[in-house]
Amino acid sequence: MADEMVRQAQAFINIAYAGKLGIGPIPENGQTGWPTMFALTRALQYELGITSLSDNFGPTTLSTLTAKYPVVDSGTVPSANFAKIIQSALYCKGYDGGSLDGVYNARVQSSVALLKKEMGVDVTFPGGGLEPKVFKGLLNMDAYRPVSGGSETIAAVQRWLNGSYVQRRDFTIIPADGHHSRDVAKSMLFAIQYELGMADGTANGVFGPGTQSGLKSHTVSLGNSGTWVRLFSAGMVLNQRPVAFGSAFTDALALEVSRFQSFVKLPVTSAGDFSTWASLLVSYGDQARNGAACDGVTLITDARAATLKAQGITYLGRYLTNPDPNPTGDLVHKAIQPGELKTIADNGLRCFPIYQTFGRDKSDFSYPLGRAAGQSAINAALDHGFKSGTRIFFAVDFDALDEEVTSNVLPHFKGIQDAVVDDGNRFEIGVYGPRNVCTRVSAAGHATASFVSDMSSGFSGNFGYPLPENWAYDQIVTRTVGSGAGSINIDIDIASGRDTGQGSFDAPRTPLPDTRLVPDVIGAMRTDVGKYMESIGFPNDGGFRSHTHATCFDTFMVEYDPAITQLAYRYNMRKALIQTTAYWEMRHLDAVDTSVDIEVRLEFLATGKFRDSSTGICQIFGKTATLAWNYAIRNGYAQGTIHDPATDEDKYNIWEDCGTDDQFAISTVPLIHLWNAGGAPGNTPEEKPLRPMGLTYTESEIYQILRRYQGPEGSEASDHAKQRLALYQILEKYNAISRNA
Repeated sequence: MADEMVRQAQAFINIAYAGKLGIGPIPENGQTGWPTMFALTRALQYELGITSLSDNFGPTTLSTLTAKYPVVDSGTVPSANFAKIIQSALYCKGYDGGSLDGVYNARVQSSVALLKKEMGVDVTFPGGGLEPKVFKGLLNMDAYRPVSGGSETIAAVQRWLNGSYVQRRDFTIIPADGHHSRDVAKSMLFAIQYELGMADGTANGVFGPGTQSGLKSHTVSLGNSGTWVRLFSAGMVLNQRPVAFGSAFTDALALEVSRFQSFVKLPVTSAGDFSTWASLLVSYGDQARNGAACDGVTLITDARAATLKAQGITYLGRYLTNPDPNPTGDLVHKAIQPGELKTIADNGLRCFPIYQTFGRDKSDFSYPLGRAAGQSAINAALDHGFKSGTRIFFAVDFDALDEEVTSNVLPHFKGIQDAVVDDGNRFEIGVYGPRNVCTRVSAAGHATASFVSDMSSGFSGNFGYPLPENWAYDQIVTRTVGSGAGSINIDIDIASGRDTGQGSFDAPRTPLPDTRLVPDVIGAMRTDVGKYMESIGFPNDGGFRSHTHATCFDTFMVEYDPAITQLAYRYNMRKALIQTTAYWEMRHLDAVDTSVDIEVRLEFLATGKFRDSSTGICQIFGKTATLAWNYAIRNGYAQGTIHDPATDEDKYNIWEDCGTDDQFAISTVPLIHLWNAGGAPGNTPEEKPLRPMGLTYTESEIYQILRRYQGPEGSEASDHAKQRLALYQILEKYNAISRNA
């Protein structure tokens, strides 16, 4: 909602400062936001005589303001515009700024006094004058009242921290909005360091060796009182434990400490010992702890299994797939290797599977990619021999901001969930990632347990968030254990017991060539493909497109199944690669494609000039078909005559065959895949060659083949390939059932 006084503040900025050293203009919409606060910050810097302006109220601004105006009030405000900056900021923060008349009057003084009270610094900075650190807090978007369901108890902690430590050099006033955050967590560390006696410049808000050493001598327990108990109770409050914020260690506090220790799997002492302090202050807690679980990228041998058992480890996380087709160094054995699960079981260990192919950026997360990930993980789990009921942990291995969780991660996990449901719920879903990701994915109903990447303590999704209620594994530190043949580098994980992995496995599925589809799977396969295509905007009745789902499915999965099976066997590729491409292209055909074909044909017959376009049920260009066939003939994949891709007649003839002979078009699809795997020589720009086509292509290689069929990286082809990757995994599911029947 627009506020008239905020609009007047924005108008003042534009009139007084727009165009001066990069200030404004800003929208005059009456809505407070960072653009307005940044402009006010720059305006203040301008008034202070700073010539290099910045959106950031940094050390230069603070030191200059402190030197010139240690307190701004009615007697020291240097100009009307200086006062208007303060009045404007007050209105933007929800306080009365007076009449925006450039006078530091009684209303302004009263509002500044209220602001300082709500910050918690009114005892330290009494009255209606504006101190530099308070000024800095005025020029940001922090709230100093509980907002959006904020806790009054957390707000009390925030105000106490501000009031207690605001005069220390590196302590910045934090919000008092009732929500834990990165800034609040860092302020707690500053407070601990100050109470340990660290000087300004030494205290840095980092949980380093000095801080840890100091805390080990500050255990608090029943009957204690004072500042250390107040800090400890603050840590409990910020971790959403139901305790009172105070300076006395009561029976009630001791009871909640024991419950917290039990929850995070610490020894239950009911006292604020070092390990408990650590778990309250940083996501990874006490990294000297031993865990009953671990995860890693190293092949488990008998010698390494013995090392893990000697360390007290029972549960072992291993990856279902390796996204890199040519892994090197530590990633050579990232994925589970043949025979490894038997070694794990024979040594009395249990394995929980992790699925991560990409997952390093928000662009790797979407509903279609979630569908692909879900089905790919299921296919891989069955290949390795994991039994029904196993929980697969799907990775979100980047610092996803809260809005990115909403826009990308949650739809991705909805896709995973839909894939698992359509598969018959044979497997359970877990989520691996920062605390906020795990909590939100689980709250949305998309995961039943969390594997928390707490070792990444700097992630915004870990700093200031409590450990998820459904945590199964808590990753806290990387450690090398054992020696000689038994040496292994692992991530140590604390285990809660909510997931216990698997201790026995079915026989693994070997990578057999594809066979014809088993008749019994056709109905379920047709349904699954149709449901997925409908979920991404392709109604089964075809909508405005030329063919229905049933027509396209029956063409490639029923009528031409024998031919596609033979092609896949001949070229050592998965049938799903051919089926996915052909089905996808036929589903996209519409009246425009038909009319273009007619125009191209008539133009060539009339003039002999060929205007290339995609044609036929597989939508193939004449030049593409020519180059692919030439590549196949030269490399011994096919027999025939080499044609000139620069000659209109040669390109037209093969284009006509692709448009009018469905069997020829289908037989051309795998040749285009082979050509693309080889780098598409003769095309511009040339793609990087992949490994020779094989039955063990990784997801990244499959993506490249699907994408290259349609166009260059970064074009519409990339988005379509992400959608087709899910279609591929659904088709591969039923092909795998058929070849292993």
